[in-house]
Amino acid sequence: MMRKMNGLLAALLLGSAVQAQDVAKDAPPAPDYADQANWASSAASALPGGATPIAKRADVDIFYIHPTTERTQQLWNQDVRDPVANKWVDESVIARQASAFSGCCRIFAPRYRAATIKALRDNEHRDPAYAFAYADVERAFDWYLKNANKGRPFILAGHSQGALHISTLLEKRIQNSALRKQLVAAYIIGINLAEGEFQTRFQPTPICDTPSQTGCVVQWNALLDGSDVTAAAKASERAYVEKFGEVGKTTLCINPLTFRRSEGTAPASAALGAVPGDPGFGPLRALIPGAVAARCEQGMLVVTPSPALELKPLPGGSMHYHDIGLFWADLRANAVLRAKGFKARR
Repeated sequence: MMRKMNGLLAALLLGSAVQAQDVAKDAPPAPDYADQANWASSAASALPGGATPIAKRADVDIFYIHPTTERTQQLWNQDVRDPVANKWVDESVIARQASAFSGCCRIFAPRYRAATIKALRDNEHRDPAYAFAYADVERAFDWYLKNANKGRPFILAGHSQGALHISTLLEKRIQNSALRKQLVAAYIIGINLAEGEFQTRFQPTPICDTPSQTGCVVQWNALLDGSDVTAAAKASERAYVEKFGEVGKTTLCINPLTFRRSEGTAPASAALGAVPGDPGFGPLRALIPGAVAARCEQGMLVVTPSPALELKPLPGGSMHYHDIGLFWADLRANAVLRAKGFKARR
């Protein structure tokens, strides 16, 4: 039996190495982060109507990583030299997501060789493609630290694949280093971190319990009201349960209408402003306040958006494309609050 198990492990390791070689062989050239063309930060200067102005003096930086955007079936990882792909990144996510932080922060949003839809749909190549993408994220972060940070406080933020890379960066490079003293907060949005991971993987970084707390982590994952919350919760918990068991399996949910862990439910009247319409090319439409109610249920953020927002859910009721847009003004105000609080305590 032991001989069979060793043979299976060897086969799995060899297979993983082969897939990693596939990813590396087909990869486009690495971005040079000394070249400003490899930073998408300027796209975050776009604001929806009704937004508070961009900070005239920003005392805090944000290092933001965008989600999966490339639907090519030819590459495992995105080519940052592709102007069409870059335009889509800039207008569909940088402008819609990273812009929320311009009320408090200088924005650093690197272009990186993100895993593509092709990689995400291939169980064997997905993890090697993610690892390849993360290497770019870490190189971009190192360039930022060496050339731009100069000891300034910073926020980490990412959505979906970007959130996955931010969580890895937090774990590997921030929480057990001197950099933790500079961390204002980490907004890890649209993935499935379990509450139990904050006693293991993310120790000593805590969950953000209050709106002004710093040095902590915020997460939510939006699901349309009326969807099967239990099924979504179980799917979210599955990987954690397989690895660690039942204790601590509940997905972390911080309601972005309250940013208070003890207040998981909020009415639409609390919502400061959502971006209407689906992500796409072109300018953002004006914010609509009071347009979404939200509650944390079984670790999912269950949302009830106004029809005026004209938002389309994904299969199963996932509101993944709108995780940030639904709470754009709320996130903006909270980032300002945490940045001010960090500066005051410092």
